[in-house]
Amino acid sequence: MDSSSVTPEQKTAPEADSDRWPKGLEAVEDIGPEQSSQEISTKKIRRQVANLASPALVEMVLVSFVNVADMIMVGRLGASAIAAVGLANQPVFLATGMFQALNVGTTALVARFVGADMVNKANSTARQSLVVTAVCGALVSLMVYILTPWVMAAMGARPDVRPLGITYMQIVCLGLGFRTVSMVCSSALRGAGDTRTPMAVNLTANFINVVGNYLLIYGHYGFPRWEIAGAAAATSLADAAACAMFLTVLFSGRSRIRISFRGGHRFDWPVLKRVLSIGIPAAVEQLILRGGQVIYVRIVSSIGTAVLAAHQIGMNILSLSFMPGQAFSIAATTLVGQGLGAKNPDLAERSAVETSRMGMMISTMIAGFMFIFGRWIAALYTSDPQVIESTAMVLRIIGLVQPAQSTRFILSGGLRGAGDTRWPLYSTFVGIWGVRVVLGYTLAIGLGMGLLGAWLAMAVDQIARAIIIHYRFRRGGWKKAVV
Repeated sequence: MDSSSVTPEQKTAPEADSDRWPKGLEAVEDIGPEQSSQEISTKKIRRQVANLASPALVEMVLVSFVNVADMIMVGRLGASAIAAVGLANQPVFLATGMFQALNVGTTALVARFVGADMVNKANSTARQSLVVTAVCGALVSLMVYILTPWVMAAMGARPDVRPLGITYMQIVCLGLGFRTVSMVCSSALRGAGDTRTPMAVNLTANFINVVGNYLLIYGHYGFPRWEIAGAAAATSLADAAACAMFLTVLFSGRSRIRISFRGGHRFDWPVLKRVLSIGIPAAVEQLILRGGQVIYVRIVSSIGTAVLAAHQIGMNILSLSFMPGQAFSIAATTLVGQGLGAKNPDLAERSAVETSRMGMMISTMIAGFMFIFGRWIAALYTSDPQVIESTAMVLRIIGLVQPAQSTRFILSGGLRGAGDTRWPLYSTFVGIWGVRVVLGYTLAIGLGMGLLGAWLAMAVDQIARAIIIHYRFRRGGWKKAVV
């Protein structure tokens, strides 16, 4: 929400004049406090962006390749297994999207407190979010587990896919509570400017995941051959390991954000209210996004199992092009939040713009690679010529809108870092429901264009959301957001 009012913490915080680099980033790059926003050169801003984005980018590159390896291993079980994983993951993503209120709110508020040199407030915010997430995560995990058979039926799973999807989804739900706790821990650390710890933890967890897949899907080295159940078990084991590592870091005192329950715990309702005031629009955005994706996948699944398999492979490969946007979005969130926390909106804007430029260049290069080599990449997943051809087609379509996709990711991250989470919500509603679902159904089913029509709708969705986010960012109202 736009406002020029000042929060109580801002009144009592030490004055941070406009010529100061955010305190939370001084450990990242030694820039003197006497330098004005204009004196801080573009080169130095880019160095800050690289310091924050590089660990996240490395993490996401390797994580995405692990996900690709997972899907390739599952793909050897057949098109039905690929379709089952694709259908099961959408409701799971929808469930985890409910926690975006705490995750986004935690990142933005921690970044503001660190930028204003109020580390105790940042620690308290992280602790409050952790407790609420742990309780709610356990409840959601149980609820989704119980509802799994109904969910798979509602997703339109065909008879050859439904039992596989139920098995996969129920086992994944066993680790869902651990995943939600890991997400909020990662959000707190990134808000404080620490992107290296989440990188290390998530890479370790994903190594556990891929090794577990190799052993449990196929039954190597004396392990049982569980096939799709083995893939799910490896995922839940990795989620539990990541949660344990994050909690160890936060409770050990080795990170900038430290959590302790000495003296007990009380809910700090004013802090939670501020977290939720930022995060609820982000949570609604995720529910709109994931809900729309569920309907979108439901539309694709109605065309046939082979088409759904091609769609799922395409989405899995497409995740590689998301990496730069997501990594630089994390940098934008932190830099904008800490810049505004230090009362330097000009530096916050310059940081977001440079972050967007850097992310777009990398995203475009990756898109070109997938555009040219999409057919060969698809062949790694399956030997079905129909699936390979369909996958190559959709990758060429989405490769054309990579600049728009990157812009949307990164500038949305900047808006969230400012606490302006409403406009990403608006853009998602328009893009997902107004374009992807409606246009996708019209083209894919109504006009009989099949998978081609569905992915053309996705491309238009990316462009529409990028235009809305770019408009909001350029207007500058986010600089006055109060968190």
